[in-house]
Amino acid sequence: MIESAGYELIKQEGWKEGLKEGLKKGREEGREEGLEEGLEKGREEGLREGLLDAIALGLNLRFNAEGLKLMKEIRQIEDIQVLRILREALLSVKSLDEFRALYQ
Repeated sequence: MIESAGYELIKQEGWKEGLKEGLKKGREEGREEGLEEGLEKGREEGLREGLLDAIALGLNLRFNAEGLKLMKEIRQIEDIQVLRILREALLSVKSLDEFRALYQ
């Protein structure tokens, strides 16, 4: 194959166009992944806040203001499963000490 200045110019233009398209596609995929990640994080944070609200309500109903004092400790818990367990435990625990033992 004979290479000429025209061939090199076409080759460079093709390379530039390919790079441009690749970057565009990469940005679009990155935005989509970022959006999905953000939505998932938002859902998790919303679920966590809902569980914390439910626990606070349960503590208040079962143990009054004394129960609400535990919320400072409970808000430190990040694990959604632990928060679910605590929420459900409020239906059966007999004392604040029994409840506290579930997460300490």
